[in-house]
Amino acid sequence: MPTSPLEVIQHQLSAYNAKDIEGLLATYAPDAEQYTLHGERLAKGREEMRTRFLARFAEPDLHARLLSRTVMGNVVVDLELITRNFPEGIGTLEMLCIYEVANGHIQKVSFASGEKRLN
Repeated sequence: MPTSPLEVIQHQLSAYNAKDIEGLLATYAPDAEQYTLHGERLAKGREEMRTRFLARFAEPDLHARLLSRTVMGNVVVDLELITRNFPEGIGTLEMLCIYEVANGHIQKVSFASGEKRLN
């Protein structure tokens, strides 16, 4: 397993795009938490995250393209363009992901979603 914050987040992104659920969950601490930015908790722990990620992985066109990345100590901020299969069709949305990494695992992440755009 990678240990630097940059390596952990890159491994997480690669596992997400490969739809590798075990590899993805291994980047998270067992009690990690996911939130909307300044808002509600979306998931706590790997099992709740597994459910959320597996729902996304069912989308055949799911892909996250890294637009920019900033690393400051143990915090990594990614701006990604996510391709999704929406009920209305294939489209994209920008996603801001703010990761806090400690001891080689993601401890907390907050997400801010941009507007959905259909292709």
